[in-house]
Amino acid sequence: MARILIVEDSPTEQTMMANLLRQHGHEVWTAEDGQKAIVAAREHRPELIFMDVVMPVLNGYQATRELKKDELTAHIPVVMLTSKTQDSDRYWGMRQGAKAYLCKPASNEDILRAVDELIPS
Repeated sequence: MARILIVEDSPTEQTMMANLLRQHGHEVWTAEDGQKAIVAAREHRPELIFMDVVMPVLNGYQATRELKKDELTAHIPVVMLTSKTQDSDRYWGMRQGAKAYLCKPASNEDILRAVDELIPS
């Protein structure tokens, strides 16, 4: 199955997502801020990143922008998964290079659909 990085500063959200994805056979890594996400993406080379927006150190927009500038990580699809629900938030996330934008609370079906749609079989 897929290698997925979850970037989320809430331990509860992080655990719930990791458990869901692992139950569906995926290999999962986690990071609790944007800076750690960049390091983890370079180290583990995930096939997909779920990125929160509101986080310490580097927010999700900043981290996504940095990942898209780096030739080692630019190809990795990023799904913004955030409580920021305004159209302008979505627009800004997509401008940073995200391939999809999900608002919290996202259903398990929405999360799994994003994996299926963004990771080639």
